[in-house]
Amino acid sequence: MFPEHFLWGGASAANQYEGGYAEEGKGLNCIDVMSSGSYGVQRRTKWQMPDGTVGISALCFGGDKEIPVGAVPILDPDHELVYPSHTGSDFYHHYKEDIKLMAEMGFKCFRLSINWARIFPTGQEEEPLQAGLDFYDKVFEECHQYGIEPLVTLSHYETPLQLAIDYNGWASRKVVDHFFHYAKTVIDYYKDKVKYWLTFNEINCIEHAPYVTAALLQGTEENIAIAAYHQFIASAKVAQYIHENYPGKEVGMMLSFGPVYGLTSDPADQLAAYKAMEANLYYSDVQMKGELSPFKLQEYKEKGIVLPILEGDLELLKEGVCDFVSFSCYGSTTVTTHEEDSVGEGNMVRGVKNPYLETNAWGWPTDPQCLRLTTNILYNRYGKPMWPVENGIGWSDQLTKDHQVHDDYRIRYLQQNLQSLKDAIEKDRLPIMGYTMWSAIDLVSNGEGEMNKRYGFVYVDRDNVGNGTYNRYPKDSFEWYKRVIATNGEDLSDLEAR
Repeated sequence: MFPEHFLWGGASAANQYEGGYAEEGKGLNCIDVMSSGSYGVQRRTKWQMPDGTVGISALCFGGDKEIPVGAVPILDPDHELVYPSHTGSDFYHHYKEDIKLMAEMGFKCFRLSINWARIFPTGQEEEPLQAGLDFYDKVFEECHQYGIEPLVTLSHYETPLQLAIDYNGWASRKVVDHFFHYAKTVIDYYKDKVKYWLTFNEINCIEHAPYVTAALLQGTEENIAIAAYHQFIASAKVAQYIHENYPGKEVGMMLSFGPVYGLTSDPADQLAAYKAMEANLYYSDVQMKGELSPFKLQEYKEKGIVLPILEGDLELLKEGVCDFVSFSCYGSTTVTTHEEDSVGEGNMVRGVKNPYLETNAWGWPTDPQCLRLTTNILYNRYGKPMWPVENGIGWSDQLTKDHQVHDDYRIRYLQQNLQSLKDAIEKDRLPIMGYTMWSAIDLVSNGEGEMNKRYGFVYVDRDNVGNGTYNRYPKDSFEWYKRVIATNGEDLSDLEAR
């Protein structure tokens, strides 16, 4: 069975959910200048050169990795691009209503992120913006009123835009200092209200989306390696600070991960699958073991990449390891060395279609064993508690005339995934802290930047261009998850079963 104090809940990210992108002094973050897309259409960012030349680049997953040197990302002055993240699901004004809905489901935990630019508008101020601090203070107060524990991500794709412009984002060591100043500020301010912290969301996705994850305007392979190293240093500084100043609080790293299968029994396919997983585990190895992989360092050496390791850095990485490993896992990826025509899509990665798995409308496979396999892989490697903090399915949910959403497909997905997690706990005896489904309430999807790809237990009445009442309507999965939590995961049966 699930542990007695298992932290059931749901997840979100400020840049997709919060809205209020320019309210009460908030600055722009990198996502704020990214437009919407749609299935098969990249999110785009408009930029301007010093001579006034304007262009557009696709800076999201699978798109261009850089804009012209000297260009600055800007909001579209011609209003040709649409920015759904500017309003998101308007949690900024609906937080009391939304947290009450979470409490009605029985949430024990709510994962959210703090928007760095709401606290330090350019990321470089000495003093924080009080209005920003006050907003999250009210959110945490509301959570605790219902006995909901906040799980807070410090950086969930919300690097202030000015840091990208001034420093090419995390390619500069200066951003480490600015981040630590921000992190220390909020950790100290919310010391009585937040127990669980995550440093960087899906840190390994820097290789697929360097602008989104690390504010890199020039996302060259060298800049990606250096930016990732700087984020390792920043994470270690935060973990060390929490451990030294707030015993009893815990800090975790967050990895985008899932099993990788070789399509065939060809050893070349199996080697490709192994190497694909190892490429991701490099990031968690640093944060959980405190060591840079010699294999990765050799790879960098062969490419002429030199990490800017300063005196004391390696000791810091060793001392600033995380207490638990959290991860997003939406399914698995299948790879092959053989030419294939059928290609599916995953969370920021591409792979060949697995003939044994069903896929949703966006090509994402549903793997009923992905959580059990993932937790076994991570525990065997690190021996630390684990926390799946993103797991869910996007769908084009339809609201009926009587304001209902019959999302049986989401319930089926969750039945399979939670059974897989339950097996990891009961059969494999793995220490798993909680589960936060992506997402608690509908929000703007990250890859496409649209509302049509919905994830939540609660439907938000708004469309891809921002039209709608923003009213909230619980879906069928809302009642199903409510029963799951009430039985501490013992009852995963269909909604009609009693």
